[in-house]
Amino acid sequence: MSILIIAPNRDENIWKKSFIDYDPNIKVFNSRDTFDDESIDCVVVWNHPQGVLKKYKNLKLVYSMGAGVDHVFNDSELPEDIPICKIVDDRLSFSMSNYIIMAILNYHRRFYKYQSDKKNKVWDQESNPEINLKIGILGFGILGKDAAEKLKKLNFDVIGYSLTKKEEKEIDVYFGNKIDLFLSKINVLVCTVPYTKSTHSLLNKDLFNKLKTPTYLINVSRGKVHVEKDILDGIESGKLTGAFLDVFEKEPLPKDSFIWEHDKIQFTPHIASITNVKAVIPQVVKNYKNLLSGNKLINLVNIDKKY
Repeated sequence: MSILIIAPNRDENIWKKSFIDYDPNIKVFNSRDTFDDESIDCVVVWNHPQGVLKKYKNLKLVYSMGAGVDHVFNDSELPEDIPICKIVDDRLSFSMSNYIIMAILNYHRRFYKYQSDKKNKVWDQESNPEINLKIGILGFGILGKDAAEKLKKLNFDVIGYSLTKKEEKEIDVYFGNKIDLFLSKINVLVCTVPYTKSTHSLLNKDLFNKLKTPTYLINVSRGKVHVEKDILDGIESGKLTGAFLDVFEKEPLPKDSFIWEHDKIQFTPHIASITNVKAVIPQVVKNYKNLLSGNKLINLVNIDKKY
């Protein structure tokens, strides 16, 4: 019985060493090691090659290296009836919330205007230095909820939207068919939804037209959740005041993308929240031992919902 790490675009040895340092009794291999395919009962993956998991006939658990699992479901040959687990970690929430707050504060305090004023040697004490905000968190899962609660503590006006009803005392959370009402009430939209078939291209022209004019967009979910041409059109029409993006339709961002040069779009290279390997290894090991002993798995992904 052993764990296999498959992450073509990441340093698999960091994960392997962290597993061994934490529990030397667990057999762990990376994808370039020599091992018996039939010994593999758990894989820890990030963007694994299509169809590769079929090789492991005794596979009992697929583990995502992060909170997102869309990369797992990208495999159309994914073995059926095998549980999938994801990382749930306070450090992921800490990093994501800080990123969202940073993006909002820069917009709220008109930092980009003052950057431009500095470049052009403009001294402007007359303009209002703050923008009044009503922030909407689209996707009220673990990450979205954490960001909303912290923004609320900073005295921002915050509401949320979730597919299902959420009981929150301090924050109004719209759900189900109330999304249009939710969109009509905000002027900052923060997207933290998981990527699924239903959220593909969710942030498009039709959705933007339901927002107040103007609204600022922050997307930290997945690039395929938004339509970049529609974001551009929204900015040029005045529907959007701008955007702060951490994710893109194609990554790395193509050199010919308009996003590089657009002065109303801020962006980072998909680094809003990165898994801390040493911090999450204990939960993966605990879940692996639960698997071997027949105990209940934690942080299970809903296979039907794909998150």
